Amino acid sequence: MTRVKELFIALLLAFLITNNGVAQESVNIIPQPNSVERSEHSFTIADDTPIVVDRRNKGNAYYLQKSILPAFKMPIVSQGSKGIILKVAKDLLVDLGEEGYHLEVDRNSVSIIGSTEAGVFYGIQSMLQMLPLDLKENRENLELPAVNIIDHPRFSWRAFMLDESRHFKGMAQVKKLLDQMALLKMNVFHWHLTDDQGWRIEIKKYPKLTDVGAYRKNSQRGGWGSDKRSGEAHGGYYTQEQIKEIIAYAALRQITIIPEIEMPGHASAAIAAYPWLGTIGELKEVPVVFGKLPDSYNVADPRVYDFIQNVLSEVMDLFPGRIIHIGGDEVKFDAWKESKMVQGFMKENGLHSPADLQIFFTNKISKFLDKNDHRMMGWNEIMGQNVHEWQSDKDYEVKSTLATSAIIHFWKGNIDLINDAVSKGYDIVNSHHVNTYLDYSYEHISLQKAYDFNPIPDGLDKKYHDKVLGSGCQMWGEWIPTVADMDRQVFPRLAAFAEVGWTIPERKDFSSFRTNLEMILKRWEKLGIAFAD
Repeated sequence: MTRVKELFIALLLAFLITNNGVAQESVNIIPQPNSVERSEHSFTIADDTPIVVDRRNKGNAYYLQKSILPAFKMPIVSQGSKGIILKVAKDLLVDLGEEGYHLEVDRNSVSIIGSTEAGVFYGIQSMLQMLPLDLKENRENLELPAVNIIDHPRFSWRAFMLDESRHFKGMAQVKKLLDQMALLKMNVFHWHLTDDQGWRIEIKKYPKLTDVGAYRKNSQRGGWGSDKRSGEAHGGYYTQEQIKEIIAYAALRQITIIPEIEMPGHASAAIAAYPWLGTIGELKEVPVVFGKLPDSYNVADPRVYDFIQNVLSEVMDLFPGRIIHIGGDEVKFDAWKESKMVQGFMKENGLHSPADLQIFFTNKISKFLDKNDHRMMGWNEIMGQNVHEWQSDKDYEVKSTLATSAIIHFWKGNIDLINDAVSKGYDIVNSHHVNTYLDYSYEHISLQKAYDFNPIPDGLDKKYHDKVLGSGCQMWGEWIPTVADMDRQVFPRLAAFAEVGWTIPERKDFSSFRTNLEMILKRWEKLGIAFAD
Protein backbone atom coordinates (compact mmCIF):
# COMPACT_ATOMS: atom_id res chain seq x y z
CA MET A 1 0.00 0.00 0.00
CA THR A 2 1.42 3.40 -0.94
CA ARG A 3 2.09 6.04 1.68
CA VAL A 4 -0.58 8.31 0.11
CA LYS A 5 -3.20 5.57 0.37
CA GLU A 6 -2.22 4.86 3.99
CA LEU A 7 -2.57 8.55 4.77
CA PHE A 8 -5.90 8.71 2.98
CA ILE A 9 -7.28 5.83 5.07
CA ALA A 10 -5.97 7.41 8.27
CA LEU A 11 -7.59 10.72 7.48
CA LEU A 12 -10.80 9.00 6.44
CA LEU A 13 -10.90 7.34 9.86
CA ALA A 14 -10.27 10.71 11.45
CA PHE A 15 -13.17 12.10 9.46
CA LEU A 16 -15.45 9.33 10.69
CA ILE A 17 -14.37 10.10 14.27
CA THR A 18 -15.15 13.77 13.57
CA ASN A 19 -18.74 12.92 12.78
CA ASN A 20 -18.96 11.25 16.20
CA GLY A 21 -18.21 14.45 18.03
CA VAL A 22 -14.50 15.26 17.65
CA ALA A 23 -13.98 18.63 15.92
CA GLN A 24 -11.83 18.57 12.78
CA GLU A 25 -9.31 21.26 12.01
CA SER A 26 -9.92 23.85 9.33
CA VAL A 27 -7.79 26.16 7.22
CA ASN A 28 -8.38 29.62 5.80
CA ILE A 29 -9.31 28.29 2.39
CA ILE A 30 -12.52 28.69 0.34
CA PRO A 31 -14.03 26.25 -0.34
CA GLN A 32 -13.20 24.59 2.99
CA PRO A 33 -11.37 21.30 2.40
CA ASN A 34 -13.06 18.13 3.54
CA SER A 35 -10.17 16.72 5.59
CA VAL A 36 -7.41 18.75 7.29
CA GLU A 37 -4.56 17.79 9.64
CA ARG A 38 -2.04 20.31 10.96
CA SER A 39 1.44 20.03 12.52
CA GLU A 40 3.97 22.49 13.93
CA HIS A 41 6.49 22.74 11.12
CA SER A 42 6.61 24.95 8.02
CA PHE A 43 8.13 25.13 4.57
CA THR A 44 10.05 28.21 3.43
CA ILE A 45 9.72 29.43 -0.17
CA ALA A 46 12.70 31.17 -1.76
CA ASP A 47 13.86 32.23 -5.21
CA ASP A 48 15.67 28.95 -5.79
CA THR A 49 12.80 26.75 -4.61
CA PRO A 50 12.18 24.43 -7.56
CA ILE A 51 8.84 23.37 -8.97
CA VAL A 52 9.27 19.65 -9.63
CA VAL A 53 6.86 18.32 -12.24
CA ASP A 54 6.05 15.17 -14.14
CA ARG A 55 5.31 15.39 -17.86
CA ARG A 56 1.55 15.81 -17.31
CA ASN A 57 1.84 18.88 -15.07
CA LYS A 58 3.84 21.32 -17.16
CA GLY A 59 0.75 23.51 -17.67
CA ASN A 60 0.11 23.54 -13.93
CA ALA A 61 3.77 24.36 -13.29
CA TYR A 62 3.69 27.36 -15.63
CA TYR A 63 0.43 28.50 -14.02
CA LEU A 64 1.96 28.28 -10.53
CA GLN A 65 5.17 29.98 -11.62
CA LYS A 66 3.23 32.85 -13.19
CA SER A 67 1.03 33.16 -10.07
CA ILE A 68 4.08 33.63 -7.83
CA LEU A 69 6.15 35.82 -10.17
CA PRO A 70 7.56 38.46 -9.94
CA ALA A 71 8.15 37.83 -6.23
CA PHE A 72 9.91 34.49 -6.85
CA LYS A 73 11.51 33.03 -9.96
CA MET A 74 11.22 29.35 -8.88
CA PRO A 75 12.75 27.21 -11.67
CA ILE A 76 10.74 24.35 -13.17
CA VAL A 77 12.60 21.01 -13.08
CA SER A 78 11.69 17.41 -13.84
CA GLN A 79 13.35 15.61 -10.91
CA GLY A 80 13.88 16.13 -7.19
CA SER A 81 12.44 15.42 -3.76
CA LYS A 82 12.59 18.97 -2.40
CA GLY A 83 10.61 22.04 -3.41
CA ILE A 84 7.06 22.17 -4.68
CA ILE A 85 6.25 18.80 -6.20
CA LEU A 86 3.38 18.44 -8.67
CA LYS A 87 2.47 14.88 -9.52
CA VAL A 88 -0.31 12.86 -11.15
CA ALA A 89 -0.90 9.43 -9.56
CA LYS A 90 -3.60 7.54 -11.44
CA ASP A 91 -4.00 4.99 -8.64
CA LEU A 92 -5.66 7.73 -6.55
CA LEU A 93 -8.64 7.90 -8.89
CA VAL A 94 -10.76 5.54 -6.77
CA ASP A 95 -10.05 7.43 -3.55
CA LEU A 96 -9.99 11.03 -4.76
CA GLY A 97 -11.94 11.01 -8.01
CA GLU A 98 -10.89 13.06 -11.02
CA GLU A 99 -10.75 16.40 -9.17
CA GLY A 100 -9.49 15.47 -5.71
CA TYR A 101 -6.00 16.23 -4.43
CA HIS A 102 -3.61 15.53 -1.60
CA LEU A 103 -1.65 18.56 -0.37
CA GLU A 104 1.13 17.85 2.13
CA VAL A 105 3.49 20.52 3.50
CA ASP A 106 6.51 19.57 5.63
CA ARG A 107 9.96 21.05 6.27
CA ASN A 108 11.41 19.96 2.93
CA SER A 109 8.64 20.09 0.40
CA VAL A 110 5.16 20.94 -0.68
CA SER A 111 3.67 17.88 -2.33
CA ILE A 112 0.53 18.25 -4.45
CA ILE A 113 -0.76 14.98 -5.89
CA GLY A 114 -3.94 14.26 -7.81
CA SER A 115 -5.25 11.47 -10.00
CA THR A 116 -5.48 14.01 -12.85
CA GLU A 117 -4.06 17.42 -13.73
CA ALA A 118 -7.33 18.94 -12.51
CA GLY A 119 -6.79 17.61 -9.00
CA VAL A 120 -3.24 18.99 -8.94
CA PHE A 121 -4.56 22.35 -10.11
CA TYR A 122 -7.05 22.50 -7.23
CA GLY A 123 -4.28 21.65 -4.79
CA ILE A 124 -2.33 24.60 -6.21
CA GLN A 125 -5.33 26.86 -5.54
CA SER A 126 -5.41 25.76 -1.90
CA MET A 127 -1.69 26.42 -1.59
CA LEU A 128 -2.01 29.88 -3.17
CA GLN A 129 -4.77 30.83 -0.74
CA MET A 130 -2.44 29.92 2.15
CA LEU A 131 0.15 32.45 0.95
CA PRO A 132 0.18 36.14 1.92
CA LEU A 133 -1.60 38.48 -0.45
CA ASP A 134 1.48 40.60 -1.15
CA LEU A 135 4.31 38.17 -1.81
CA LYS A 136 6.87 40.92 -2.48
CA GLU A 137 6.52 42.34 1.02
CA ASN A 138 6.73 38.88 2.62
CA ARG A 139 9.37 37.30 0.40
CA GLU A 140 12.12 37.21 3.07
CA ASN A 141 10.11 35.03 5.43
CA LEU A 142 7.52 33.37 3.23
CA GLU A 143 6.45 30.20 5.00
CA LEU A 144 3.72 27.68 4.40
CA PRO A 145 2.40 25.99 7.55
CA ALA A 146 2.75 22.22 7.71
CA VAL A 147 -0.55 20.68 6.77
CA ASN A 148 -2.06 17.53 5.34
CA ILE A 149 -5.16 18.09 3.24
CA ILE A 150 -7.04 15.34 1.47
CA ASP A 151 -9.87 16.84 -0.48
CA HIS A 152 -12.30 16.29 -3.32
CA PRO A 153 -15.50 18.02 -4.46
CA ARG A 154 -19.00 17.07 -3.40
CA PHE A 155 -20.38 17.74 -6.90
CA SER A 156 -18.90 17.43 -10.38
CA TRP A 157 -20.85 20.46 -11.72
CA ARG A 158 -19.89 23.74 -10.01
CA ALA A 159 -21.02 26.44 -12.37
CA PHE A 160 -21.23 30.17 -12.84
CA MET A 161 -23.37 31.57 -15.66
CA LEU A 162 -22.82 34.93 -17.36
CA ASP A 163 -25.55 36.38 -19.56
CA GLU A 164 -23.88 38.58 -22.17
CA SER A 165 -26.81 38.79 -24.54
CA ARG A 166 -28.45 41.57 -22.55
CA HIS A 167 -25.23 43.49 -21.84
CA PHE A 168 -21.96 42.60 -23.55
CA LYS A 169 -18.96 42.66 -21.20
CA GLY A 170 -16.00 41.60 -23.35
CA MET A 171 -12.96 39.36 -23.13
CA ALA A 172 -11.13 41.07 -20.26
CA GLN A 173 -14.11 40.73 -17.95
CA VAL A 174 -14.71 37.11 -18.91
CA LYS A 175 -11.07 36.29 -18.12
CA LYS A 176 -11.36 38.08 -14.78
CA LEU A 177 -14.37 35.94 -13.89
CA LEU A 178 -12.58 32.77 -15.01
CA ASP A 179 -9.64 33.66 -12.76
CA GLN A 180 -11.88 33.99 -9.72
CA MET A 181 -13.77 30.81 -10.57
CA ALA A 182 -10.43 28.99 -10.70
CA LEU A 183 -9.36 30.38 -7.33
CA LEU A 184 -12.62 29.01 -5.86
CA LYS A 185 -12.40 25.63 -7.66
CA MET A 186 -15.47 26.18 -9.84
CA ASN A 187 -15.28 24.16 -13.04
CA VAL A 188 -18.11 25.14 -15.43
CA PHE A 189 -18.51 28.52 -17.10
CA HIS A 190 -22.04 28.58 -18.53
CA TRP A 191 -21.91 31.24 -21.25
CA HIS A 192 -25.31 32.64 -22.23
CA LEU A 193 -24.45 33.96 -25.70
CA THR A 194 -27.78 34.45 -27.49
CA ASP A 195 -31.15 35.82 -26.51
CA ASP A 196 -33.76 38.36 -27.62
CA GLN A 197 -31.55 41.39 -27.05
CA GLY A 198 -28.31 40.28 -28.67
CA TRP A 199 -26.44 37.54 -30.53
CA ARG A 200 -22.85 37.45 -29.25
CA ILE A 201 -21.12 34.62 -31.14
CA GLU A 202 -19.79 34.76 -34.71
CA ILE A 203 -21.37 32.15 -36.97
CA LYS A 204 -19.57 32.22 -40.30
CA LYS A 205 -22.41 30.73 -42.32
CA TYR A 206 -24.83 33.43 -41.10
CA PRO A 207 -22.95 36.77 -40.87
CA LYS A 208 -26.11 38.81 -40.23
CA LEU A 209 -26.43 37.15 -36.81
CA THR A 210 -23.67 39.49 -35.65
CA ASP A 211 -23.90 42.24 -38.29
CA VAL A 212 -27.54 42.83 -37.30
CA GLY A 213 -28.26 40.64 -34.27
CA ALA A 214 -25.37 41.84 -32.10
CA TYR A 215 -26.54 45.48 -31.96
CA ARG A 216 -29.57 47.32 -30.66
CA LYS A 217 -30.45 51.00 -30.82
CA ASN A 218 -31.36 51.47 -27.17
CA SER A 219 -31.80 49.63 -23.85
CA GLN A 220 -34.63 49.55 -21.35
CA ARG A 221 -33.85 50.97 -17.92
CA GLY A 222 -35.79 51.13 -14.67
CA GLY A 223 -37.16 47.58 -14.42
CA TRP A 224 -39.73 45.37 -16.11
CA GLY A 225 -42.31 47.30 -18.10
CA SER A 226 -40.53 50.63 -17.65
CA ASP A 227 -40.69 53.33 -20.34
CA LYS A 228 -37.19 54.56 -19.46
CA ARG A 229 -34.41 54.08 -22.00
CA SER A 230 -30.63 54.44 -21.87
CA GLY A 231 -30.56 56.67 -24.95
CA GLU A 232 -27.49 54.80 -26.20
CA ALA A 233 -26.89 52.03 -28.69
CA HIS A 234 -25.45 48.82 -27.32
CA GLY A 235 -23.68 45.90 -28.94
CA GLY A 236 -20.71 43.64 -29.37
CA TYR A 237 -19.85 40.03 -30.08
CA TYR A 238 -17.03 37.51 -29.95
CA THR A 239 -15.27 36.36 -33.07
CA GLN A 240 -14.52 32.67 -33.27
CA GLU A 241 -10.82 33.43 -32.77
CA GLN A 242 -11.61 35.34 -29.57
CA ILE A 243 -13.74 32.45 -28.35
CA LYS A 244 -10.87 30.03 -29.00
CA GLU A 245 -8.61 32.25 -26.90
CA ILE A 246 -11.09 32.30 -24.03
CA ILE A 247 -11.60 28.52 -24.25
CA ALA A 248 -7.82 27.99 -24.00
CA TYR A 249 -7.63 30.41 -21.07
CA ALA A 250 -10.41 28.50 -19.28
CA ALA A 251 -8.88 25.09 -20.04
CA LEU A 252 -5.60 26.06 -18.34
CA ARG A 253 -7.75 26.77 -15.26
CA GLN A 254 -9.62 23.44 -15.51
CA ILE A 255 -12.86 25.18 -16.50
CA THR A 256 -15.17 23.79 -19.17
CA ILE A 257 -17.21 26.36 -21.08
CA ILE A 258 -20.81 25.36 -21.82
CA PRO A 259 -22.35 27.66 -24.48
CA GLU A 260 -26.06 28.44 -24.38
CA ILE A 261 -27.74 28.99 -27.75
CA GLU A 262 -31.39 29.81 -26.98
CA MET A 263 -34.21 28.01 -28.80
CA PRO A 264 -37.06 27.94 -29.70
CA GLY A 265 -37.92 31.08 -27.73
CA HIS A 266 -35.73 34.03 -26.71
CA ALA A 267 -34.67 34.14 -30.36
CA SER A 268 -35.58 37.70 -31.38
CA ALA A 269 -32.01 38.79 -32.19
CA ALA A 270 -31.66 35.92 -34.66
CA ILE A 271 -35.12 36.61 -36.11
CA ALA A 272 -34.23 40.29 -36.54
CA ALA A 273 -31.21 39.19 -38.60
CA TYR A 274 -33.17 36.62 -40.64
CA PRO A 275 -36.93 37.35 -40.36
CA TRP A 276 -37.89 34.07 -42.08
CA LEU A 277 -36.77 32.27 -38.91
CA GLY A 278 -39.70 33.70 -36.96
CA THR A 279 -43.29 32.55 -36.68
CA ILE A 280 -44.76 36.06 -36.81
CA GLY A 281 -42.14 37.27 -39.29
CA GLU A 282 -42.46 41.00 -38.61
CA LEU A 283 -39.34 41.68 -36.53
CA LYS A 284 -36.81 43.86 -38.35
CA GLU A 285 -34.45 44.99 -35.58
CA VAL A 286 -33.15 43.75 -32.24
CA PRO A 287 -35.58 44.56 -29.39
CA VAL A 288 -34.58 47.20 -26.86
CA VAL A 289 -36.91 45.99 -24.08
CA PHE A 290 -36.35 43.05 -21.75
CA GLY A 291 -38.77 40.34 -20.75
CA LYS A 292 -40.70 37.59 -22.52
CA LEU A 293 -41.18 38.58 -26.16
CA PRO A 294 -43.87 37.21 -28.51
CA ASP A 295 -42.01 35.58 -31.39
CA SER A 296 -40.20 32.24 -31.49
CA TYR A 297 -38.57 30.14 -34.18
CA ASN A 298 -41.06 28.74 -36.67
CA VAL A 299 -40.47 25.10 -35.81
CA ALA A 300 -42.79 23.99 -38.64
CA ASP A 301 -40.37 25.33 -41.27
CA PRO A 302 -37.62 22.90 -42.41
CA ARG A 303 -35.35 25.88 -43.11
CA VAL A 304 -35.31 26.64 -39.38
CA TYR A 305 -33.98 23.17 -38.58
CA ASP A 306 -31.29 23.58 -41.24
CA PHE A 307 -30.34 26.93 -39.71
CA ILE A 308 -30.17 25.56 -36.16
CA GLN A 309 -28.16 22.52 -37.18
CA ASN A 310 -25.71 24.67 -39.11
CA VAL A 311 -25.31 27.02 -36.13
CA LEU A 312 -24.85 24.13 -33.68
CA SER A 313 -22.31 22.50 -35.98
CA GLU A 314 -20.11 25.60 -35.81
CA VAL A 315 -20.66 25.81 -32.04
CA MET A 316 -19.67 22.16 -31.56
CA ASP A 317 -16.56 22.68 -33.68
CA LEU A 318 -15.56 25.62 -31.46
CA PHE A 319 -16.22 24.31 -27.95
CA PRO A 320 -14.39 21.16 -26.81
CA GLY A 321 -16.96 20.42 -24.08
CA ARG A 322 -19.52 17.75 -24.97
CA ILE A 323 -22.62 19.62 -23.72
CA ILE A 324 -24.65 22.30 -25.50
CA HIS A 325 -27.26 24.27 -23.54
CA ILE A 326 -30.29 25.15 -25.68
CA GLY A 327 -32.24 27.25 -23.15
CA GLY A 328 -35.82 26.29 -23.93
CA ASP A 329 -37.39 28.49 -21.26
CA GLU A 330 -40.29 30.96 -21.32
CA VAL A 331 -41.62 30.15 -24.77
CA LYS A 332 -44.76 32.21 -25.43
CA PHE A 333 -47.12 29.96 -27.36
CA ASP A 334 -49.50 32.53 -28.87
CA ALA A 335 -47.47 32.88 -32.09
CA TRP A 336 -47.61 29.13 -32.66
CA LYS A 337 -51.32 28.93 -31.83
CA GLU A 338 -52.13 31.69 -34.31
CA SER A 339 -50.01 30.30 -37.17
CA LYS A 340 -51.83 28.16 -39.75
CA MET A 341 -48.52 26.65 -40.80
CA VAL A 342 -47.66 25.60 -37.24
CA GLN A 343 -51.14 24.28 -36.53
CA GLY A 344 -51.05 22.21 -39.72
CA PHE A 345 -47.64 20.85 -38.74
CA MET A 346 -48.95 19.85 -35.33
CA LYS A 347 -51.89 18.01 -36.88
CA GLU A 348 -49.64 16.17 -39.34
CA ASN A 349 -47.37 14.98 -36.52
CA GLY A 350 -50.09 14.13 -33.98
CA LEU A 351 -49.05 16.85 -31.53
CA HIS A 352 -51.71 17.78 -29.01
CA SER A 353 -50.49 21.08 -27.54
CA PRO A 354 -47.82 23.75 -27.92
CA ALA A 355 -45.81 22.06 -25.16
CA ASP A 356 -46.04 18.82 -27.13
CA LEU A 357 -44.68 20.72 -30.13
CA GLN A 358 -41.80 22.10 -28.07
CA ILE A 359 -40.85 18.59 -26.89
CA PHE A 360 -41.04 17.38 -30.51
CA PHE A 361 -38.71 20.19 -31.58
CA THR A 362 -36.37 19.68 -28.60
CA ASN A 363 -36.08 15.95 -29.28
CA LYS A 364 -35.03 16.64 -32.87
CA ILE A 365 -32.26 18.92 -31.56
CA SER A 366 -31.30 16.34 -28.92
CA LYS A 367 -31.10 13.60 -31.57
CA PHE A 368 -28.88 15.82 -33.74
CA LEU A 369 -26.55 16.53 -30.80
CA ASP A 370 -26.50 12.87 -29.73
CA LYS A 371 -25.52 11.87 -33.27
CA ASN A 372 -22.60 14.30 -33.02
CA ASP A 373 -21.40 12.93 -29.66
CA HIS A 374 -22.87 15.79 -27.60
CA ARG A 375 -25.52 16.04 -24.92
CA MET A 376 -28.29 18.58 -24.83
CA MET A 377 -29.02 20.61 -21.72
CA GLY A 378 -31.97 22.92 -21.16
CA TRP A 379 -34.02 24.76 -18.55
CA ASN A 380 -36.68 22.55 -16.98
CA GLU A 381 -39.52 23.76 -19.26
CA ILE A 382 -38.12 21.36 -21.86
CA MET A 383 -39.83 18.52 -19.96
CA GLY A 384 -43.22 19.97 -20.94
CA GLN A 385 -44.39 21.10 -17.50
CA ASN A 386 -46.08 24.44 -16.88
CA VAL A 387 -44.11 26.47 -14.35
CA HIS A 388 -45.50 29.88 -15.29
CA GLU A 389 -48.65 31.59 -14.05
CA TRP A 390 -49.03 33.39 -17.38
CA GLN A 391 -49.33 30.15 -19.36
CA SER A 392 -52.51 28.09 -19.75
CA ASP A 393 -52.50 24.53 -18.42
CA LYS A 394 -54.32 23.50 -21.60
CA ASP A 395 -51.17 24.33 -23.53
CA TYR A 396 -49.34 21.66 -21.51
CA GLU A 397 -51.45 18.61 -22.31
CA VAL A 398 -48.50 16.53 -23.51
CA LYS A 399 -48.17 12.99 -24.77
CA SER A 400 -44.57 13.28 -25.95
CA THR A 401 -41.61 12.35 -23.76
CA LEU A 402 -38.33 14.26 -23.66
CA ALA A 403 -35.21 12.35 -24.71
CA THR A 404 -33.62 10.82 -21.60
CA SER A 405 -30.12 11.88 -22.67
CA ALA A 406 -31.08 15.50 -21.90
CA ILE A 407 -29.70 17.23 -18.80
CA ILE A 408 -32.42 19.13 -16.97
CA HIS A 409 -31.37 22.53 -15.64
CA PHE A 410 -33.90 23.14 -12.88
CA TRP A 411 -34.62 26.80 -12.22
CA LYS A 412 -38.33 27.23 -11.57
CA GLY A 413 -41.32 25.41 -10.18
CA ASN A 414 -42.06 23.09 -7.30
CA ILE A 415 -39.14 21.06 -5.98
CA ASP A 416 -41.27 17.97 -6.68
CA LEU A 417 -40.30 18.50 -10.33
CA ILE A 418 -36.75 17.47 -9.39
CA ASN A 419 -38.05 14.24 -7.90
CA ASP A 420 -40.06 13.63 -11.05
CA ALA A 421 -37.06 14.23 -13.32
CA VAL A 422 -34.57 12.03 -11.48
CA SER A 423 -37.10 9.22 -11.03
CA LYS A 424 -37.48 9.19 -14.83
CA GLY A 425 -33.73 8.85 -15.28
CA TYR A 426 -32.70 12.43 -16.07
CA ASP A 427 -29.53 14.03 -14.76
CA ILE A 428 -30.21 17.46 -13.28
CA VAL A 429 -28.36 20.60 -12.27
CA ASN A 430 -30.17 22.45 -9.49
CA SER A 431 -30.20 26.22 -10.00
CA HIS A 432 -33.46 27.06 -8.27
CA HIS A 433 -33.91 30.76 -8.89
CA VAL A 434 -34.95 31.67 -5.34
CA ASN A 435 -31.52 30.50 -4.15
CA THR A 436 -29.09 31.04 -7.03
CA TYR A 437 -30.00 34.05 -9.20
CA LEU A 438 -27.30 36.66 -8.82
CA ASP A 439 -29.41 39.39 -10.40
CA TYR A 440 -31.63 39.17 -7.30
CA SER A 441 -30.83 41.68 -4.56
CA TYR A 442 -29.04 40.75 -1.35
CA GLU A 443 -32.38 41.26 0.42
CA HIS A 444 -33.75 38.31 -1.56
CA ILE A 445 -30.59 36.19 -1.56
CA SER A 446 -28.25 37.16 1.25
CA LEU A 447 -24.72 35.82 1.51
CA GLN A 448 -25.87 33.33 4.13
CA LYS A 449 -28.88 32.20 2.08
CA ALA A 450 -26.55 31.55 -0.86
CA TYR A 451 -24.20 29.64 1.44
CA ASP A 452 -26.99 27.54 2.95
CA PHE A 453 -28.33 26.33 -0.41
CA ASN A 454 -28.27 22.56 -0.79
CA PRO A 455 -28.51 21.31 -4.40
CA ILE A 456 -29.97 18.03 -3.12
CA PRO A 457 -33.47 18.95 -1.96
CA ASP A 458 -34.91 17.70 1.30
CA GLY A 459 -36.73 14.43 0.89
CA LEU A 460 -34.94 13.27 -2.26
CA ASP A 461 -34.44 9.51 -2.05
CA LYS A 462 -30.74 8.67 -1.57
CA LYS A 463 -30.81 6.37 -4.58
CA TYR A 464 -31.28 9.48 -6.74
CA HIS A 465 -28.63 11.69 -5.15
CA ASP A 466 -26.09 10.85 -7.84
CA LYS A 467 -28.52 12.15 -10.48
CA VAL A 468 -27.94 15.66 -9.09
CA LEU A 469 -24.76 16.68 -10.91
CA GLY A 470 -24.43 19.89 -8.92
CA SER A 471 -25.54 23.49 -9.07
CA GLY A 472 -25.01 26.76 -10.86
CA CYS A 473 -25.38 30.42 -9.96
CA GLN A 474 -26.69 32.73 -12.68
CA MET A 475 -25.76 36.34 -13.45
CA TRP A 476 -28.61 37.48 -15.67
CA GLY A 477 -27.76 40.72 -17.41
CA GLU A 478 -30.92 42.76 -18.00
CA TRP A 479 -30.26 45.27 -15.22
CA ILE A 480 -26.46 45.19 -14.97
CA PRO A 481 -25.25 47.54 -17.73
CA THR A 482 -21.85 48.20 -16.12
CA VAL A 483 -19.02 46.00 -14.88
CA ALA A 484 -19.30 47.51 -11.39
CA ASP A 485 -23.00 46.58 -11.32
CA MET A 486 -22.11 43.03 -12.28
CA ASP A 487 -19.27 42.71 -9.77
CA ARG A 488 -21.39 43.81 -6.82
CA GLN A 489 -24.02 41.20 -7.67
CA VAL A 490 -21.48 38.39 -8.22
CA PHE A 491 -19.02 39.08 -5.40
CA PRO A 492 -18.89 37.87 -2.65
CA ARG A 493 -21.78 35.44 -3.29
CA LEU A 494 -19.65 33.57 -5.83
CA ALA A 495 -17.49 32.33 -2.95
CA ALA A 496 -20.56 31.05 -1.10
CA PHE A 497 -21.75 29.09 -4.12
CA ALA A 498 -18.23 27.69 -4.59
CA GLU A 499 -18.36 26.15 -1.12
CA VAL A 500 -21.89 24.88 -1.81
CA GLY A 501 -20.54 22.93 -4.77
CA TRP A 502 -17.36 21.61 -3.18
CA THR A 503 -17.62 21.10 0.58
CA ILE A 504 -19.61 18.32 2.23
CA PRO A 505 -22.41 19.62 4.51
CA GLU A 506 -20.73 18.28 7.66
CA ARG A 507 -17.72 20.53 7.01
CA LYS A 508 -19.65 23.68 6.23
CA ASP A 509 -19.93 26.45 8.79
CA PHE A 510 -21.03 29.95 7.86
CA SER A 511 -19.12 31.75 10.62
CA SER A 512 -15.87 30.05 9.56
CA PHE A 513 -16.64 30.81 5.94
CA ARG A 514 -17.21 34.47 6.79
CA THR A 515 -13.83 34.61 8.54
CA ASN A 516 -12.08 32.93 5.63
CA LEU A 517 -13.77 35.32 3.22
CA GLU A 518 -11.85 38.30 4.61
CA MET A 519 -8.65 37.36 2.80
CA ILE A 520 -10.55 36.77 -0.44
CA LEU A 521 -12.18 40.19 -0.09
CA LYS A 522 -8.75 41.79 0.31
CA ARG A 523 -7.63 39.98 -2.83
CA TRP A 524 -10.65 41.30 -4.76
CA GLU A 525 -10.08 44.79 -3.43
CA LYS A 526 -6.51 44.70 -4.69
CA LEU A 527 -7.76 43.57 -8.12
CA GLY A 528 -10.29 46.41 -8.27
CA ILE A 529 -13.31 44.10 -8.07
CA ALA A 530 -16.26 46.06 -6.69
CA PHE A 531 -17.76 43.49 -4.33
CA ALA A 532 -20.88 44.19 -2.28
CA ASP A 533 -20.37 45.38 1.29
